[in-house]
Amino acid sequence: MNTENESWKEKALTNLAYDSLKEQKRHRRWGIFFKTIFFIYLVVALITMLPSDTPDQLSKAKDHTALVEIKGVIADGAEASADNIITGLRAAFKEPKAKAVILRINSPGGSPVQAGYVYDEIKRLRKLHKDKKVYAVITDICASGGYYIAAAADEIYADKASIVGSIGVLMNGFGFTEAMKKVGVERRLYTAGEHKGFLDPFSQVNPDEKKHIEGLLSNIHQQFIKAVRDGRGERLQEDENTFSGLVWTGEESVAMGLTDGLGSSSYVARDIVKAEKIVDYTPRPNYLDRFAERLGVTMATALKGNFNLQ
Repeated sequence: MNTENESWKEKALTNLAYDSLKEQKRHRRWGIFFKTIFFIYLVVALITMLPSDTPDQLSKAKDHTALVEIKGVIADGAEASADNIITGLRAAFKEPKAKAVILRINSPGGSPVQAGYVYDEIKRLRKLHKDKKVYAVITDICASGGYYIAAAADEIYADKASIVGSIGVLMNGFGFTEAMKKVGVERRLYTAGEHKGFLDPFSQVNPDEKKHIEGLLSNIHQQFIKAVRDGRGERLQEDENTFSGLVWTGEESVAMGLTDGLGSSSYVARDIVKAEKIVDYTPRPNYLDRFAERLGVTMATALKGNFNLQ
C-alpha cells in the first residue's frame, strides 16, 4: 500500500514538474513574440519621427525660408544650447537657396552666456550675409534669454497672446537658518577664502556679499539692456518698466517696440520673405543611431531574461 502511494505521489510530482516546464516555455515564447512586435512598432514610430527635409535633401530644394527652432530652456547641453542653435544658423546662412532665416522661439530664457553666444553669432552672420534677413517669430513665450536672442534679428513677430519681455537677471535660492535653530542643528562650514561660502543656504546673509551679488547681477543686466537697445534701435519705446523684468502680450509688445508686428512663421515666410516653403535647419537627434544603441541593450536584456538557467 505504501509502495502504491509513493508511486502515485512520484507520478503526480513528475506531471506537475512537466506541466510547469511546459508553462514556462509557453511563457517565454509569448514573451519573445510580444517583444518582437514592440521592436517593430518602435522602428516604425521612429522612422515617422524623422524630419522630412534632411540636410542631404536641402541642396535639392527650391527657394525656401530656413527655420531654426529655439525651444525650451536655453542652457549648455540642452536642446536649446548655443552649439545646437548656432549649428543650425550657420547651415541656414550657408545655403544659397535659403532666402531668409526664421528663428522660431518658444523659450522662458536661461543662461545669459548661451544667449549671448547666439546673439553675437547672429550679428556676425548678418554682417557676412547682408542680403539674408533674420526674422524672430515668437510662439507661446519669448522671455529673458529668449528675448536676448530675438533682439539680434532684423525683425520680430509674435502672436497677439504671446508672452514677451522679462528683460532682467535673477539669482535665487533658499535660507534655512531659522529652521536649523528650531530643529537644533549646528552648521559647520570651513572655507579657504573669506567669501568662499557666500551662497551657502545654511548661513546668515552677509551684507557685503549681498551687495557684491547685486552688483554682479546689475552688470549682466546692463549687458542685456545694451543688446536690446543695439538690436531694436529707434523702434524701442522705452519707459520705466521696459527693463524691469515684466512681461507683456504680443499685442502690447508691438506698441512698445519690443516686436515689429503680429504673425506666425508661415505668415513671415509667405508674405514677407516671399518663399512659402519652410525647411527646418534645426539640428535634431539621430533617432536611428539612438534607437540602435538602445535596441542592443534591450536585446541583451531580453536574451538574458529568456534564457536563464532554471
